[in-house]
Amino acid sequence: MRWCQCGRHALDTYLQPVLLLAIRLYVARAFFMSGLTKVHDWSATLALFRDEYHVPVLPPALAAVMGAGGELIFSILLAFGLFGRLGALGLFFVNLMAVISYPALFEFECPAAINDHFYWGALLLVVLAFGSGKLSVDFFACRKWADCKK
Repeated sequence: MRWCQCGRHALDTYLQPVLLLAIRLYVARAFFMSGLTKVHDWSATLALFRDEYHVPVLPPALAAVMGAGGELIFSILLAFGLFGRLGALGLFFVNLMAVISYPALFEFECPAAINDHFYWGALLLVVLAFGSGKLSVDFFACRKWADCKK
């Protein structure tokens, strides 16, 4: 029983922070690069939101601004682990909206496109459940300014 507790402590102390950091950086990079692509060719982005993406309720120009802005801002928060759960939640909704507003994802011969979105969503749920981890701005700020136990 003692070796099991030692193993769990080692996983919690050493492996979990590294895995949470890797998850945060992997997902943040994907969304940040997508946001940069949208910003670099804004006319093409507006055309995509007008002609291809069918975001419910929002006009295409507003949806494009919110999509690109959300991808950039939330991915930065997630990468640094600054308000990490907020960043993960924001990207989760950006990801969900991408799946809802672009039904062609389900029509491709290769399921990789939709599988990426499911994978990112699952990884974002991990960050929502466990937080940003010990290798984050949240953790260090909590230790510096509050009486945190972790």
